[in-house]
Amino acid sequence: MRLQSNLHYLMELPSCIHATLVHLPIEFGSPGISRFVPSLEHNGKITGESLDLIKYLESNFQGPSLLPEDPAKKEFAEELFSYTDTFNRTVFTSFKGDPAKEAGPAFDHLENALHKFGDGPFFLGQEFSLVDIAYIPFVERFCIFLSEVFNYDITAGRPKLAAWIEELNKIEAYKQTKTDPKEMVEVYKKRFMA
Repeated sequence: MRLQSNLHYLMELPSCIHATLVHLPIEFGSPGISRFVPSLEHNGKITGESLDLIKYLESNFQGPSLLPEDPAKKEFAEELFSYTDTFNRTVFTSFKGDPAKEAGPAFDHLENALHKFGDGPFFLGQEFSLVDIAYIPFVERFCIFLSEVFNYDITAGRPKLAAWIEELNKIEAYKQTKTDPKEMVEVYKKRFMA
C-alpha cells in the first residue's frame, strides 16, 4: 500500500523531526520553522498546513496516486477538502456547549458523504484517498475526546462513519500515527475547556 511505503520513507529521512501535540521539539520554536504538526521541510520548502502537506506529498513523492482519476470522485474530493475547516471549527466550537446538538450535523455530513460512493468503506468508495487522510486524525481525536468528556458517541446512528473508522484502524501506517488517547484528552481539556 502506498501510504505504508511513503510513511516508512518519510520516517527514515535523516532530517525527520518527530513531534506530537504534547511533545514539540525546540526546533518548532525557531524562526522559519512551521509551528504546525505535522510539518515537512523538503527541497528548502516548509509545508505545515495539513491539506497543503498531504497534497504536497502526493505531487512530490513516488507511488500510485491517492487522488482519484474519476472526474466525479475528483470533484467530490475537492468538496470534502473544502469542508474540512468548517467541520473542524464546528466540532471545536461545540466543546463549549452541547456537542451532540452542535457537532452532530457535522458528523451527519460525514456520514452522508460516506454514502455517496457506497461501494466501499472510504469517502471515495473502494479507493483509500487523501480525503480519508485529511479527516481521520481529527475524527479520531474528536471521537476519543467527545466520548471521554461528554459521553457522546459520534458513531451512534452513523454506521458508515463507524465502518470507516474501523477500516482505517486496520491500516498499519495509520496505526503508527495514532494519538495517545489520555495525552490527547488532557491537551484538549487544557486547550479548549480552560
